[in-house]
Amino acid sequence: MLVWFKKKNMAWSLSWYRSALAALLLCCGAASAHSAPKTILVLGDSLSAEYGLARGSGWVALMEQRIHQQKIDATVVNASISGETTSGGRARLPALLAQYHPALVLIELGANDGLRGLPVAAAQANLRAIVATAQQAGARPVLIGIRIPPNYGRDYTNQLFDMYGTLSKQLKTPLVPFMLAGLPDTPQTFQADHLHPQAAAHPTILANIWPTVQKALQSR
Repeated sequence: MLVWFKKKNMAWSLSWYRSALAALLLCCGAASAHSAPKTILVLGDSLSAEYGLARGSGWVALMEQRIHQQKIDATVVNASISGETTSGGRARLPALLAQYHPALVLIELGANDGLRGLPVAAAQANLRAIVATAQQAGARPVLIGIRIPPNYGRDYTNQLFDMYGTLSKQLKTPLVPFMLAGLPDTPQTFQADHLHPQAAAHPTILANIWPTVQKALQSR
């Protein structure tokens, strides 16, 4: 009888130990995941890739500095490429999501579609797919709007600009309406091509973008 009691007691102790160990490992894993810094992925074109600027002077780098200054637990990955279109961003996104597992994806694309006169419907379909792909990966997308010069007529320019607001409403996605808002077309703010902002203009660009990004981070 005593031997049976000891064996039963030992079996119960071993079972309790295993359960406690499993709970501890689960707790530690959850704590580790919770404490891991969020990743912000910027999927953009030359406006985010510091075209014509010294490294570290563009709005993405300034955003990273602000994140560190405010002690926000997040890192920034700038996956922007000069000349990128919505179709290029759509093709590149799955690999970026698999590599970085971002919490936020800032989508700054569409300007090159517009400058090339590509169909607005195609750009809209690509952005819709980018948003859906990011959401399926557990990331929150943020759309960043742009307005191009009326090279192809004002109707085309307006359609491209309105596309961002339409997608934001339909997909319930945060939107920065116009990243270059408040920038006059002067040599102090724009490079010689009148398309790419000077370094002095990028703090204003960040001021246009940051409130939406900060709110999206807090909502996570």
